Parts: sequence; structure tokens; C-alpha cells
Amino acid sequence: MSSKQSVQSEAELAIRVSDVTKCFQVYSQPQDRLKQAILPRLSRFLGKPGHAHYREFWALKGVNFEVRRGDTVGIIGRNGSGKSTLLQIICGTLQPTTGEVAVRGRIAALLELGAGFNPEFTGRENVYMSASILGLTREDIDRKYDNIVAFADIGDFLEQPVKTYSSGMYVRLAFAVIAHVDADILVIDEALAVGDAIFVQKCMRFLRKFRENGTLLFVSHDTSSVLNFCQSAVWLDRGEMRMHGTAQETCNAYTEYCSQEVYGDTVKLQSRQAGKSEPKTPPPVRIEKDLKVELFDNVANSGGWQSGVASIDSVTLCNDQGEPFTSFAGGEDVLLKVRATAHQPLQSPLIGFFVKDRLGQSLFGEHTYTYVQPPMQVEADTGLEASFRFTLPLLPNGEYSMTVSIADGDPYANTQHAWLHDAVLIRVASPRLRYGLVGIPFDEVTMKRTDARS
Repeated sequence: MSSKQSVQSEAELAIRVSDVTKCFQVYSQPQDRLKQAILPRLSRFLGKPGHAHYREFWALKGVNFEVRRGDTVGIIGRNGSGKSTLLQIICGTLQPTTGEVAVRGRIAALLELGAGFNPEFTGRENVYMSASILGLTREDIDRKYDNIVAFADIGDFLEQPVKTYSSGMYVRLAFAVIAHVDADILVIDEALAVGDAIFVQKCMRFLRKFRENGTLLFVSHDTSSVLNFCQSAVWLDRGEMRMHGTAQETCNAYTEYCSQEVYGDTVKLQSRQAGKSEPKTPPPVRIEKDLKVELFDNVANSGGWQSGVASIDSVTLCNDQGEPFTSFAGGEDVLLKVRATAHQPLQSPLIGFFVKDRLGQSLFGEHTYTYVQPPMQVEADTGLEASFRFTLPLLPNGEYSMTVSIADGDPYANTQHAWLHDAVLIRVASPRLRYGLVGIPFDEVTMKRTDARS
């Protein structure tokens, strides 16, 4: 590699972690700290051998990896694997025992709950303190303050001490600050797990937009969110880096490892046998474009807005009796009604929706274009009502939201006129376990005894 290429490669790096280790001193009793502070010095003074009054815990052992500008990297691993310690070292709040970390650019982090806030200060005071620590001047903070307050959306609690805040309010305020400090690198350490569904959606929309130009480190136990969100991943286990590769490869290896830990040798044996089987070539399949999903692909992560040409007036989700309802078990027949107004003439209005999980992942959706043909032309000041009658999929327990839109055109060329995030919040609660993002009904599932030799 030429010196010029080497310089360019260095310039592309946002983070370099070089042989980082971290050792903590763990004391069995509080008085052992005092002994450790005094007795070793006294022993050296008297010329006698001393001994440690603590045991060593190595949270990190020789971790090495690089993150380039614009990359989104997931960090996965079980509790106690060293993820949070690594992030604190990268952010500069901890010093490594050995090794070094090089960071290029302004870094902002959302680490453990309440980190960086003084519990005695009000929310307003903590905004100014936290933003100034992250490098903003008083004038910068004054200019961004209203946007920070609007993003946090905690109302009058902004003037209360943060020690009175719930965990969700802590996260709202902390994320609002880091979202407005113009950081080059963002570090998110699972703090969003305590947020409500609608705020998490807002945060995920911001993160999706941020990663277009910024660098993101994203810690999660949920491999599906890492797969959906990250280009590559680092897997930590007991302080060691087990793997650094693509998100798909790393998450697959981590999932298999966790299965082996839980189910033991049986799964290990099955995994080896599966790897030896001959690959089967699937039959050729004719693939057609799905018009029903294509419509919103390009703008699925944009913020809510309207152009003034048309507006969404109401969104109602009903059960099979036509009663407004938001709590389901999954598998019910439901009716979604979207009412809108065309304030100017529309040549081909179409209304559609998406259902998203709490991480902002699009699960399923539909629009009217496929079903309403020929296109319905409407004059100015015309009301529209779209109805979608369908069976709700078997969703895992949790909270989901609907994004609704009205546009003019067809699925491939259209002009969006209104886009409404989180129009309806859906709660799914079922005693049955569901697997994956969306479950399906099964007509029949059986099991019977057979001759083991057949």
C-alpha cells in the first residue's frame, strides 16, 4: 500500500481499538480497600513481602477492531461480556488497563441510565450541562434548546429535578440531547429498552437518518435489531472478542453459540450433522414485483409531515364488531379506517399503511391502488375514506404502531402529500409464544410415534 493510500485509509477511520484490556479490583469487604491502600506501602517500607487484598476481574482481554466513518456496528454478547465497559472506554469515561483507543470526531453516547446527569439539577439545567460537556457553546445550546425540548416531550417535568424522573423520562431527555449536538459518532447502549413504543419509534427514525452520514455503535441483546440495523457486528464473550464480521455472520454464530449453551451437546451434534448434509437446489421460482409493498419503500423512515394538498383526518382500528379497539391477541379479523381530505384535485389518490414493531421495523402493510381500479379522480375539498379489512397476523407480545399515508399517483411514481407516524398504537397480549417477527396460523400440527428403524 502506498503512503498516500495509507493516509487515506487512516482518514477513513472513526474508531480504532488496539489491544484493549481492562482489569477491575474486586474487594470482598469494604475494609479491604483501606488495607490495600495502606498495608502494601507499609510492607515495602519494612522490606517485607506484601499481598493483594483484592481479586482481579478482567472485563476486557485484548480487544482489537476498527470502525470506519459511516459504518453502523452492532455489539452483541450476553450480560457480563464486557460490552458496556468497552463503550465506556471508547467514550473516554473509563481508562483501559492496557492498550489504546483512537477516536476521530465528536462522540456522543447514551450509556447506562442517567449517565451524565446530575440528579439534583432540573431537566433544563442538565440539558445545558450535558450539551456543554459534549462540546456545544452556550449560544449553540440556546439555538437548539427548543428542538431538544420538543424531541424529549416531557412537559412541565423539564423544570423538576431529574431525580424525580421515571426511567423513560431519563431516556427521553438524554436522547434528545445527544440527537442535537451534531455528533460524528453516536454510541447507544441498550438504554432505549426502557422507552415507550412511540418514543422508541422516534429514536429509531432519527438513528436511521443519522447513519446516512454518521458513525454508530449500537449495543443490543436482540440479534434481529442488529441484523435490521447494522452492517457489521462485534461479538464479545467473557471479555474477549469472539468474532468481528458482517452482521449476518456474527449474529448467526452468536445465536448458535447461545443455543449450544442452553441445550448442550444435542444441539452441537445436530449442528454438525446439518453442516454435512448435501445442499439441495430449490426449484426455479418466478418472482413478481409486489405492488402492495413497493409503494412506501423509499420514504418508510421519513418524519411525519403533510404538503397541504391533502391531509389525514382520522385513523381508526376496529374489531370484527366495528368497535374501536387497540388490544389484541393476534389472529383476529380487524377493520382499519382512514379518513382523509383532498384540499386540491388528485388524479389518482391512494392511501396506505404500515405496521411497525417497537424498533421501527416494517412488518406488513397495504395500500388501495391494487384494489381500487380504475384510479378514482377527486376534486378539491373532497373527503375520502379507505377501509382495510384483514386478519391481524400472530404477532409476538408487545406494542406496535401504524404509519399511514396518502399520495397521488401509482406505486412506482407518486407524490406523497401526508405521512403520519404512530397513527394507531396496537398492543398484543397472548398466552401463547410466537416466534420471529410475524407468526402465521397453522391448519394442523401433529406428532406421532414411529418405528425408529424406518
